[in-house]
Amino acid sequence: MTPSPLAARLTAPRGPLFFPVTAYGPGGEVDLDVYRAHVRQGVQAGAAAVFACCGTGEFHALTPEEFQDCVRAAVEATAGRVPVVAGAGYGTALAVRYARLAEEAGADGLLAMPPYLVLAGQEGLLRHYREVAAAASLPVIVYQRDNAVFSPRAVVELARTEGIVGLKDGLGDLDLMQRIVSAVRTEVPGDFLYFNGLPTAEQTQLAYRGLGVTLYSSAVFCFVPEIALAFHQALRTGDDATAHRLLDGFYRPFTELRAQGRGYAVALVKAGVRLGGLDVGEVRPPLHEPAGDHVKRLAEVIERGYALLEEAR
Repeated sequence: MTPSPLAARLTAPRGPLFFPVTAYGPGGEVDLDVYRAHVRQGVQAGAAAVFACCGTGEFHALTPEEFQDCVRAAVEATAGRVPVVAGAGYGTALAVRYARLAEEAGADGLLAMPPYLVLAGQEGLLRHYREVAAAASLPVIVYQRDNAVFSPRAVVELARTEGIVGLKDGLGDLDLMQRIVSAVRTEVPGDFLYFNGLPTAEQTQLAYRGLGVTLYSSAVFCFVPEIALAFHQALRTGDDATAHRLLDGFYRPFTELRAQGRGYAVALVKAGVRLGGLDVGEVRPPLHEPAGDHVKRLAEVIERGYALLEEAR
């Protein structure tokens, strides 16, 4: 494992990791102007990095051409102020293609999604991610979830692979994560990055912090950046009272609302961005829009979250 500029920039971020939604126009086409505005707003609000065209950004719904256009737009909008990490996924051949498209577009790194559909063994998964890492000069963060679950030994091998700098966990098995962290710390010199990648990661971040995992994705930063920043600051400073207040009054109600519909981890976030005044369009199929009463409840949860910030002042 060799150090990378991306790893250095992500080691101790002073703001949340921003996973922007992808903006669509009235006809369903990608709206790059609105997307750039969304990315700029997030960077101006205090994001430490932009993860473009990943899960929240509907990577699954984009053509390769749209993907590259969006990554390039994110790079333009950030103007070098924060790193841009792009998604890459599907089977090995397509993941390699997306890696190269992201590099051509100016991305600083890759978030390598699970392979498409198949249940592969550890040997096959290692081969897949090694080929993705070798396809471009970009540092790679491997996303553990669904059909890409790794043994501690496999993560040690990933950490030894040139170009792979971190693991994002979307599984939520804390026992497995503790064993992974311990194995890599014991056997691989240097710093390997770990991310909490569960939906609404703030909800579980106090537990991940106990494992030494301080990095986490923040989808809610898309539509309530002030709340996300307050929570991030509370974690950084050890202000658990503020973290608990936001968990109890905002994050838990939001998570419970998110559980009311399949795909709401994306669709509800996009609805929140629209409630904030930026028309990023609807989600693409096979996702669907939240029910009207759920959007109304989302507005109430957001209002309560901002009220909590006011009470703390």
